[in-house]
Amino acid sequence: MPAPVPASAAAPTVTPAPSTRRPGPRLRTPRPGTGGRGRKSPLLTVLTTLVLVYALVPLVWLLINATKTQADLFSSFGLWFGDSFALWDNVQATLAYDDGVFVRWFVNTVLYVVLGAGGATFLAVLGGYALAKFDFPGKRGVFAVVIGAVAVPGTALAVPTFLMFSQMGLTNTPWAVIVPSLISPFGLYLMWTFAAEAIPGELLEAARIDGAGEFRTFFRVSLPLLAPGIVTVLLFTTVATWNNYFLPLIMLRDSSWYPLTLGLNAWNAQAATAGGEAIFNLVITGALLTILPLVVAFLFLQRFWQSGLAAGSVKE
Repeated sequence: MPAPVPASAAAPTVTPAPSTRRPGPRLRTPRPGTGGRGRKSPLLTVLTTLVLVYALVPLVWLLINATKTQADLFSSFGLWFGDSFALWDNVQATLAYDDGVFVRWFVNTVLYVVLGAGGATFLAVLGGYALAKFDFPGKRGVFAVVIGAVAVPGTALAVPTFLMFSQMGLTNTPWAVIVPSLISPFGLYLMWTFAAEAIPGELLEAARIDGAGEFRTFFRVSLPLLAPGIVTVLLFTTVATWNNYFLPLIMLRDSSWYPLTLGLNAWNAQAATAGGEAIFNLVITGALLTILPLVVAFLFLQRFWQSGLAAGSVKE
């Protein structure tokens, strides 16, 4: 009779294979007192504070000194008020000086912004949408030209532009400022990249299948989606045209067509001319009145501007 086999020998133990599944990522528990937020950097806080002070001190200086008389500008500390509060008197004197030429310069600037910046935004929207949503021969070449134009500063093109406009007899006219302002390579590039991300191709195909033409598809479907980018480009072109100085300087000789930047510089230069009147209080007040429209525009349109800059930054 054979001997009984031990249970351990009859049924060998099988070691299970190690699992190939990787453990799931562990969530990092926030440190006590941080509330899940990132760590604060003292160096970054100091640098941010310095940048904030650097940006606000000129505005504070401008606002304070616009309340001073001509005598108080030289007898009081720059970052504190003078003996008298003359803001309203300075505003009235600025608007009335030299038969109200400041108002004329303000109207000229608005004209250049509406036609120049508005036209540049419109052309950038049309060009950016076409480059983003249509394929055509030479598209890569157009992209290279746009990128190269963004890298070229406007001052480098001012003299060739003057020579060209001089041959056409357009210097010393508003068109010499408006027409060059219609070209915004940066605005075109910005609208190009924005339209590529903001408008789904499937949405355009659905509109075309429903029988909508290209113009109707653009104005009824694409244009509302481009609103944040349009506002962003409009703000950039408006600031560039509003603060434009060098182009009007070489294009205009008649002071009645000056923008605000050129007119205030002419006022400031009066003190250095023979028999000229020093009106530094009016120059400072005029500078304050000049920046107010830009500040108001940024305050009312900042939510569109911020969403336009952030568009396409997150990949879904």
